[in-house]
Amino acid sequence: MEQPSALRQARTAKALTQEEVCDQLNAITGGATTPTLLSAWESGRKRTGPRNRKALSKLYGIPAVVLFAHQDRDEATTTLEAAGTANVTRVLTRYDDLLRAMTQVVTGAQRHLVVTGSRSREPGYLRAIEDSLRCFPDLVHYRVLYGPPRHRALHDHLHRLMEIRNPGERRNGMKTLHIGLVDSPSVLERHFVASESAAVVPLPSFHGRDGFDCGVMLGAEASSGLVQHGREACAAARPLEALTDLHRLPVGAGHDLGEM
Repeated sequence: MEQPSALRQARTAKALTQEEVCDQLNAITGGATTPTLLSAWESGRKRTGPRNRKALSKLYGIPAVVLFAHQDRDEATTTLEAAGTANVTRVLTRYDDLLRAMTQVVTGAQRHLVVTGSRSREPGYLRAIEDSLRCFPDLVHYRVLYGPPRHRALHDHLHRLMEIRNPGERRNGMKTLHIGLVDSPSVLERHFVASESAAVVPLPSFHGRDGFDCGVMLGAEASSGLVQHGREACAAARPLEALTDLHRLPVGAGHDLGEM
């Protein structure tokens, strides 16, 4: 007999019925989740969306990466893996090429821009992100941090993003700036920048032990999958919604790395 999912075990550990969980969940999200839908989530027949993932994680006090592992197991074969190298449009073997490609993804974003990682410090690249948010008010930006910023340049960049846009405000009914912090040190840090049409994934250096000075550029099919991954990661992370949240974060010394 297959072991119950972590999502179901979390509910039964609290001695809650599906009806009771739905009532509490809907009170948090304002949604209309039914016991039938919750059952489908628990069995893995359907995937839980970002808003409900975040709410259920809060309700049960369990990280989303644990709670929804049974739903994400089948996603291990990513769009990139399924398509093989067909989604790789360029291999970037020099840092200048990597930085140029990452900036190209940023400036080409029209609907979504997802950036992950806590090590960014390249001034021109960070400035391109800020300029895109100023020029395109409908562009929705997700920034996922894995631990606090490693460099002062990134901390200052996040400060400027919050000055450009208030994360709590909505445009056309939608928040356009989402900054999330993954606190757990056991979660592997991801490094990528993705829009709806292209993405770049930095890779460890071919030329030495330290740094990320090369990578791959991906086409639209793979980049859309990374955008969705980033959105879900941001929804499951601890939100940073005000400058006071940002000012409480330490700024790590970091390593002399060249990524993002």
